[in-house]
Amino acid sequence: MTRFLSALICATLLPLPAAAEPAAAEPAAAEPAPAEQEAQTEALAAEAQNPVANLVSVPFQYNLTPGIGPNENETQSLLNIQPVVPFSLSPNLTLVTRTILPVLSQPTATGNQNGIGDLNPSFFFVPKGRGAWTFGFGPTLVLPTASDSSLGRGKWSAGPAAVAVYSKGPWVAGALVNNIWSFAGDSDRSSVSAFLLQPFINYNLRQGWYLVTAPIVTANWRAASGDQWILPVGGGVGRLFRIGKQPINASLQAYANVVKPDFFGDVTIRAQIQFLFPK
Repeated sequence: MTRFLSALICATLLPLPAAAEPAAAEPAAAEPAPAEQEAQTEALAAEAQNPVANLVSVPFQYNLTPGIGPNENETQSLLNIQPVVPFSLSPNLTLVTRTILPVLSQPTATGNQNGIGDLNPSFFFVPKGRGAWTFGFGPTLVLPTASDSSLGRGKWSAGPAAVAVYSKGPWVAGALVNNIWSFAGDSDRSSVSAFLLQPFINYNLRQGWYLVTAPIVTANWRAASGDQWILPVGGGVGRLFRIGKQPINASLQAYANVVKPDFFGDVTIRAQIQFLFPK
């Protein structure tokens, strides 16, 4: 009995093992300060305005040109789907691929024709630099993928392409240029010799807003002398914003076609939405 009482007293006096405490919850990731968030937005806007930035993006560019045709009562509608995907080839060189798939609705001799046009991939080799200038060089191709003969040229074409970009402070400016010549395709179709120049100037404001001019100047060297050039003049406004965590760059621009073929419209309205996928 004595031994039983001694054991009971010892068990009562000894401290019980402490219950395991629950693990502390990890603190939620802190939201960036407003000033830091605005700086990130402005930096991403500048990247989105650089056609050979190391940034995956998918722009949808819609161009509306009314007043087409001999009676100036028809409209061309052009949606360019143009994904941009960069690949790092080495610590000092990036390959930036830019592909344009046009989706068109335009007047023809037999009525309005809808479908896809010729696919236009370009490949820019971009040396990695640390200064304000970025340069890219490479080939551009045109593949005869049009869903109807009236929506494409029926030719395989290729040529050189180059881009130069200056980015410092609120400014992102530069130019993209190429020229293509046909080398194969439908022998019944006219040969191709065409030039494209797109100068661009962006001035970035606060909270992702910016002013932009980016006319697309083209020349068809095979056309009659008075119908070779399309020279737009104009510009617009844009903004980079987020829906949830998805950054989106959107802009609205208007251009007067001050030099153009006889049956082309006087004005082109451009609206663009660009989905960005930063690393």
